[in-house]
Amino acid sequence: MTTPPRRSHQSLVFRPAANRFHSVSDWLDSWHSFSFAGHHHPDWMGFGPLRVINDDTISAGRGFGMHSHQDMEIITVMIEGKLTHQDSTGQRGVIQAGDVQRMSAGTGIMHSETNESDQACRLLQIWIEPNRSGLAPAYEQRRIALTDHDWTSVLDPNRNDCMAIERPMQLWRTQIAQDETIHLPELFCHQAWMQIIEGHITLSNQNGSTILDLYRGDGVGFHPLQSGMSQIRSHRDQTDLLLFALN
Repeated sequence: MTTPPRRSHQSLVFRPAANRFHSVSDWLDSWHSFSFAGHHHPDWMGFGPLRVINDDTISAGRGFGMHSHQDMEIITVMIEGKLTHQDSTGQRGVIQAGDVQRMSAGTGIMHSETNESDQACRLLQIWIEPNRSGLAPAYEQRRIALTDHDWTSVLDPNRNDCMAIERPMQLWRTQIAQDETIHLPELFCHQAWMQIIEGHITLSNQNGSTILDLYRGDGVGFHPLQSGMSQIRSHRDQTDLLLFALN
């Protein structure tokens, strides 16, 4: 299937959910926001240092066997179920819904990800280019308690209560109720990306004029000083989204 080129709205780069690349097998259903594995399109090689957003659903008892990564920052956001992680540094643990894992592949790491439960699990796996190559591999996992009616910091190099990767970037997550409105945090970055995990939102400017509607799986890249985006209104309960500030 031919993938349409990126769609722009003023200073926005819109990636509709249905236009993402799709990989499906007997145990994995994966939607790729950017070029990945056998899927390639020159217009969708990433957004700044953000190289991969894969929305993966893994069947019970199945998963990714041992495989290698190098010089990439890998973030796993567990949405539903749980996943067992094991790697060549000796780390082994279970990532459950609400947990976030970050892994710096550095000079090279081998790891596996297996759903050892009796139910399917869903996760977002995100790859970001590091500032430097040849770093020592590193691993960290935390349970992130989301703040009601606000943004919760997941990655932030300037905060001691957050994880950080080998890139000066921030990542927030929020879950908001139907008819709730929140404002974007202050974004001191060159580029930003928003990914909708679940739900339906309207992005609008400070005057309340609609800029864009987004649904599950949609993503949008924007330049904070040019986009005019100011607030987000949810049209469904438990709307769930990620916001990246990229440098």
